[in-house]
Amino acid sequence: MTEALDAQKLFSGVTKAEGADALNDANLTAWMQDNVAGFEGPLEVFKFAGGQSNPTYKIIAKSGAYVLRRKPFGPLLPSAHAVDREFKAINGLYPTGFPVARPYGLCTDNDVIGSWFYVMGMVEGRTIWDGAMPGATPSFRRQTYDAMIDTLAALHNTDIDAAGLSDFGKPGNYFGRQVDRWTKQYKLSETEHMPVMERLIEWLPATLPEQTRTSVVHGDYRIDNMIFAPDEAKVVAVLDWELSTLGDPLADFTYVAMAWVTDNGGRSGVQDLDRKALGIPELEEAVERYCTATGRSGVPDMNWYFAYNFFRLAGIIQGIKKRVIDGTANSSHAKEMSERVSPLAETAWSFAVKAGA
Repeated sequence: MTEALDAQKLFSGVTKAEGADALNDANLTAWMQDNVAGFEGPLEVFKFAGGQSNPTYKIIAKSGAYVLRRKPFGPLLPSAHAVDREFKAINGLYPTGFPVARPYGLCTDNDVIGSWFYVMGMVEGRTIWDGAMPGATPSFRRQTYDAMIDTLAALHNTDIDAAGLSDFGKPGNYFGRQVDRWTKQYKLSETEHMPVMERLIEWLPATLPEQTRTSVVHGDYRIDNMIFAPDEAKVVAVLDWELSTLGDPLADFTYVAMAWVTDNGGRSGVQDLDRKALGIPELEEAVERYCTATGRSGVPDMNWYFAYNFFRLAGIIQGIKKRVIDGTANSSHAKEMSERVSPLAETAWSFAVKAGA
């Protein structure tokens, strides 16, 4: 329980944006006056505690509350921290009725606040950091998990052309491109030789599953990357579109399914919980619900996908580890996270073995 409360406490709330986190208020005010419909200053800037990759701010102005996401300052890996892709995704999805924050504007001029950024509307609601949902009733937990799966199905059913996202990624060979991408990112931020990562780098591209569908893929779809309505089990906004692209929808589904093969520890995992008592659906039920909503007869053996997802996570965390060493990591939790690379790689390999490696 303490761990669960810690996650809620660690990642919730805002602090005044000061020191290295401070933005140029005068420049930002001028930009928002020119680019954000209905904006009226003055503004005050606060930084959200949660979030690891792209620093996120709450802007309170006379005209209301906004959210700003920017690239981290300092040297970055190529294609990382793609706030322009995030903006393109929500800008395309918002008119379709899919639950995302209202997009206001993207700034690609580093002179305004020192990095690229975009501004969107502030969506009020609840963030669920702990998959056990302490204090909720079993029926409310089940409705919440159902809403999470239904929202993912709605994303994968979205008409790519209608959302203006037909050029948002290359069709086909999604996992081939992703394995290649995360291998490169890992190599660029490698800090020590890890034989288990080398084995995965060899095995994954040699065993790619067939891609049968293409959809908008979120890339980091999990319970704490969405905002739920204050008092009902309804997703009002999906957040953090940094890794979104066109790809194989099974990437998202098997990523959210990782909760069922990950221990809780106060975060999104549900493997070691008494799911029946808590009202959390079993993985088979989530699979059935998703397949019904997306017109699938079933999903393939998920062990390869789990191996890939844990490998990808290891690559992402390795990037954070490198930034900790270089002194450019954005979050106070970064150091602790950076120690997770090796266990993630080992878990990835254990699923590779189950998949026949």
